[in-house]
Amino acid sequence: MIKNGTQLGKFISFEGGEGTGKSTQVGILSERLNESGLKTFSTREPGGTGIAEEIRRILVRGEEGKCDPYSEALLHFAARRSHLVEKIWPALQSGTWVICDRFTDSSMAYQGMAMGVGESTINTLSRLFIEQFSPNLTFVMDLQVEEGLKRTQARVDGEDRYESMDLSFHEKVREAFLEIAANETDRCVVIDSMQSIERISRQIIDLVEQRFEI
Repeated sequence: MIKNGTQLGKFISFEGGEGTGKSTQVGILSERLNESGLKTFSTREPGGTGIAEEIRRILVRGEEGKCDPYSEALLHFAARRSHLVEKIWPALQSGTWVICDRFTDSSMAYQGMAMGVGESTINTLSRLFIEQFSPNLTFVMDLQVEEGLKRTQARVDGEDRYESMDLSFHEKVREAFLEIAANETDRCVVIDSMQSIERISRQIIDLVEQRFEI
């Protein structure tokens, strides 16, 4: 874990439902920070290490009901623990800024709230396995569910297990992210993903520069 005073870099996460443009904005922000002279590491969850990528293949491919929600939550935290220990924490300790596509808020929204595992269970897993570590800043990319799913239809990588879940599930996920953001306004900023990529990135970059005085 990161001890007090040893996190030299910042940790920024991007959250939101399917098709909200998280990955695009992770890349743009990372490039902009590099241009500012900061060393960055962009990554994703589940994933980021060898074992975490293997777990990712289980979670994002195949049929909807192949995992019960509790097993699914545990798999996400197993991948996350590996990611933190092997990549994220060492990077932050070295002064690298980490930009991550999804983090614990996704476990809370998808498994905790939309799948019914429960907020207390996700909070317990967070306390036990990642020591309640959280981002310095989180962008919640918000979009009408129908539009987000339409944007994912061109996906050809086979990672469509979550997209295949029904509309009501995705509505619950969206509501969950907005609730998380409303409850943690110091950390979370909601971004309207119906805007152009350029407009969104400008908002994000401006906020990061102001927040961290870059």
